[in-house]
Amino acid sequence: MFYVELAVVLLAIFLGARLGGIALGAMGGGGLFVLTFVFHLEPASPPIDVILIIAAVITAAGAMQTAGGLDYLVGIAEKILRKNPSRITYFGPMVTWLFTFLAGTGHVAYSVMPVIAEVAREAGVRPERPMSISAIASQQAITCSPVSAATAAMIGILATPSIVEKGYNLGLIDIIIICVPATFIGCMIAAFIMNKIGKELKDDPEYQRRVKEGLIPAISTVRVERQYEPYAKRSVMIFLLGAVGVVSVGLLRKYMPQILPPKMSTPQAIEIVMLTISALIICFCKVRVDKIMSGNVFQAGMMAVIGIFGIAWMGDTFFNAHKAFLTGGLSNLAQTAPWVFAIALFILSVLLYSQAATTRALMPLGVTLGIPAPFLIAMFPSVNGYFFIPNYPTIVAAIGFDRTGTTGIGKYVLNHSFMIPGFVATISAVAIGFGIASLFLK
Repeated sequence: MFYVELAVVLLAIFLGARLGGIALGAMGGGGLFVLTFVFHLEPASPPIDVILIIAAVITAAGAMQTAGGLDYLVGIAEKILRKNPSRITYFGPMVTWLFTFLAGTGHVAYSVMPVIAEVAREAGVRPERPMSISAIASQQAITCSPVSAATAAMIGILATPSIVEKGYNLGLIDIIIICVPATFIGCMIAAFIMNKIGKELKDDPEYQRRVKEGLIPAISTVRVERQYEPYAKRSVMIFLLGAVGVVSVGLLRKYMPQILPPKMSTPQAIEIVMLTISALIICFCKVRVDKIMSGNVFQAGMMAVIGIFGIAWMGDTFFNAHKAFLTGGLSNLAQTAPWVFAIALFILSVLLYSQAATTRALMPLGVTLGIPAPFLIAMFPSVNGYFFIPNYPTIVAAIGFDRTGTTGIGKYVLNHSFMIPGFVATISAVAIGFGIASLFLK
């Protein structure tokens, strides 16, 4: 029955991925129905802690966006980029990586992309170079951000009793120690390579064609002063206070657990901190509460919640039912070549288009297979396979904002502008992560 039940799981994932949005969670629920009511598998516990962490974080991030905080961050980014136009291929991804790290969402990249494209053209730099790696960097940072949905999912995985019993006292701080340098350096390696890719802008035939046909407006030297909401800066400061609070909770839990209230888990502490930050932003930034739910940050976060609810619950039920079979058949491979599991994470992320859903759906299998917890963290960036098929919103936005035509999708679809930087950044991040994680095992 194993393979029949596996087919049910894969079919639910495939249909959910094809339909997109909250359909991913709904199809996971449908698959769970078949596994439990038809095949009589015992349902696992739903991923409540992960869902609640994400809900608390996106409430705070949504409140910050409503107060104009994300627009304020974009204004800062524009100033940084315009001061370093000739190095836009490096500073573009630095900015998108940093802003995603701070905000926990790659949506901030949508507002920065036009600035990157414009600065690149003004400097005579082929826009494909910074645009492609900037889109990749905006997602890579999700797997190290202390306030992202994917990191929340990973924290839940690291709290699994089987990991704790093996003596691994790992959590948010360890994710930051491994994944921050891994993803950032991986993005910079990809930026270095992309800086050599393609013809120079002045020599690009597609760009020259668009110029001759008048499809590209002249470069403007007029700078319009950005206008911000009255409490935009304040909302950013409060949200960053929350990010610092989350990291502080991780530090206390790891090194001084006696300071925290007794029996308070790390997920509970994070939930309390971020809900408090939401309240502070709402109260002190005069946020219209009804607008929070209409923002794209809150909507994307809720889609992640529903996706994880259905898919992860279904996956946990399947893996728990066949733990002995999976452990016996794959544990040796997982121990001798754990990097193979990173390939599985990458492939699933291509289908799910969600780092959080991929993490919560497949990482428990890594735990079951006995892969050391530090190596699971090292493989965390491999859930960034969204770029493989070029229809992810960040990818589409980057193509649309580059009016020179250098950023695009090739004749064979998969030969697009994001394939090289995506693979280089992901493979480099995982390799660097393994190098750092190996220090945890000594």
